[in-house]
Amino acid sequence: MNTIRSFLFVIWLYGGMAVIGIACLPTLLLPRKFAIGAIGLYAQYIRVGLRLLCGVRVELRGRENIQPGAALIAGKHQAMLDVFIPFILFSDPAIILKKELLWYPALGWYALKTKMIPIDRGGTSKTLKKMLRDAKTRSEQGRQILIYPEGTRQPAGATLDYKSAGITALYSQLDVPVIPLATNSGLCWKPRGMTRRPGLVVYEVLPPIPAGLDRKQMFARMKDELEAASEKLLDEGLAAQNRTRETLKLT
Repeated sequence: MNTIRSFLFVIWLYGGMAVIGIACLPTLLLPRKFAIGAIGLYAQYIRVGLRLLCGVRVELRGRENIQPGAALIAGKHQAMLDVFIPFILFSDPAIILKKELLWYPALGWYALKTKMIPIDRGGTSKTLKKMLRDAKTRSEQGRQILIYPEGTRQPAGATLDYKSAGITALYSQLDVPVIPLATNSGLCWKPRGMTRRPGLVVYEVLPPIPAGLDRKQMFARMKDELEAASEKLLDEGLAAQNRTRETLKLT
């Protein structure tokens, strides 16, 4: 039964991407905020589909920790869903993403229009310098720069593997607070594969880490706070699924 529901959700996911992407094409000719709004609409559409088809409830917490203006968002990354939820939570996010996504129909069009920050994940110092230039430009426009310090999607409960170079360079360059964004999304939506498991997904915006700290101090604090919050959400999500950490390792 769950396989059928997951298959129907994949149709919902990509069918909606096509329909909403085409219906909102006029926003590509308007100021950026309209295209940002279209992505936010699609994010809400995904959220509804997860609830209706897969029995997954997506809860958003910590909105009171979001301050207006520019910021650096450090997101825990476990599922494709993590890319879309920030468009519900934040006013004008600019996501650092792999450049291959620009070739996706609809998704690539909106990424270009909304001035996301594409990078070559196998790049050199030249890639880092370009990312910093682009992020500086977006930050000066008052936007929120979203980076996933783990670099790629990790399974829920996996041993943490944070990369310090990108986020610490951004922190030093942008001089803005860091907002950790914790989640347990991987419990219901694995990093890869089609299956969606019923349960509770939570995204929690944590209190901002102020600008101006030593970069090593910021990184250690960000990592500790993000992991601690995500671990609590992991236990909460497992309880909602009547599972334990031992069974998590088996699936």
